[in-house]
Amino acid sequence: MIHEFIMHVICPFLGTMGYAVLFHVPKRFYLSCGFTGMTGWLVYNTIVGRTFSAAFASFLGTMAVVFLSRVLSVRKKCPLTIFLVSGILPLVPGAGIYYTVYYLVTNQLAEASRRGMESVKVAFAIVLGIVFVLAVPGTVFQSLAVGQRRSRKG
Repeated sequence: MIHEFIMHVICPFLGTMGYAVLFHVPKRFYLSCGFTGMTGWLVYNTIVGRTFSAAFASFLGTMAVVFLSRVLSVRKKCPLTIFLVSGILPLVPGAGIYYTVYYLVTNQLAEASRRGMESVKVAFAIVLGIVFVLAVPGTVFQSLAVGQRRSRKG
């Protein structure tokens, strides 16, 4: 149980940091990128096993990633995409897309259709999560970052 939880924390953290290295993110942002991806995966992983679907869990995980990315971009004074692109990658339905193509090639059309629709739902949930949090005015995140800086100074 503890071993599984540690793997669900370390693997997305290191994977997201790996993508940050691949995308040539400045080194000072590596830990923040890893933390963003880990947070999104933890939100997704704790919800997906419950009574909710993978699409809803992806939606909530994406909202967590975008929210954290916006806060970090204001605090660290850098573009949002630095954290968003690498942080969202653990939630992308890569295995679902792979199995969709696999079942198409092996002529198992019913299973390919089921997997494909599930992957489309997850991808659409990711888009909706990004849109919902990006629709929140930037002043909210600026006030969050300023409030955190003031509490640190005081």
